[in-house]
Amino acid sequence: MTTFKSVALIPAAGMGKRMGASINKQYLLLDGLPIVARTISVFERSPLIDSIYLVVPEEEIPYCMEHVVKACGFRKIAAIVPGGKERQNSVMNGLKAIGKIAADDDVVVIHDGVRPLVTEEILKESIAVARVQDGALVAVPAKDTIKIVANGIVVDTPSRDTLWQAQTPQAFRFSVIHKAHLSAEADGFMGTDDASLIERSGGKICIVPGDYRNIKITTPEDLILAGAFLANTGKGY
Repeated sequence: MTTFKSVALIPAAGMGKRMGASINKQYLLLDGLPIVARTISVFERSPLIDSIYLVVPEEEIPYCMEHVVKACGFRKIAAIVPGGKERQNSVMNGLKAIGKIAADDDVVVIHDGVRPLVTEEILKESIAVARVQDGALVAVPAKDTIKIVANGIVVDTPSRDTLWQAQTPQAFRFSVIHKAHLSAEADGFMGTDDASLIERSGGKICIVPGDYRNIKITTPEDLILAGAFLANTGKGY
């Protein structure tokens, strides 16, 4: 029986300007722990994940090592990788580091560092789908009506039945996502997420049903909402 590894790649190199805090949003406390630590904890606990690569701004690596990795006793962190100018560049830096140990069929699970409420069930399904498809995209159906706007004027209202809100994780076999990133880098293409880099070459991305609680913490209101979700469950995710 062929074995494969599952590696988590967690980009947490954003500056979080919309949060309006004095420190980057990934280090703000959520129920007593930095947000990024709560995110890492999900992958640390999961028997499905063999190792974790964390991507943060280069100047924050010592702080992150001391106040997150060592403070929380994380053992699966294989490397803290310096981030790039944009999220896509940061993910590519992480893939380069993973490439030193990864086989082509190993699964890379890419997950936002400030999305701490992902569940074990979502991880399991994402990895399973990535094994047989070009990629797995966790998403939820759009609740609100979406308008297409140009110069402040509504030009179209697409059917809500076809609209899904992308979340993370997004999971791929290493060879597939690495090739897609190399191609995007060579062409100077910047996508809105990792799945879009595969979509542009005709790859098929399969939806994994997500969870509306699997929010990305971007604003102060998101932090309050995430705290309420944690309090409601009585435990971390």
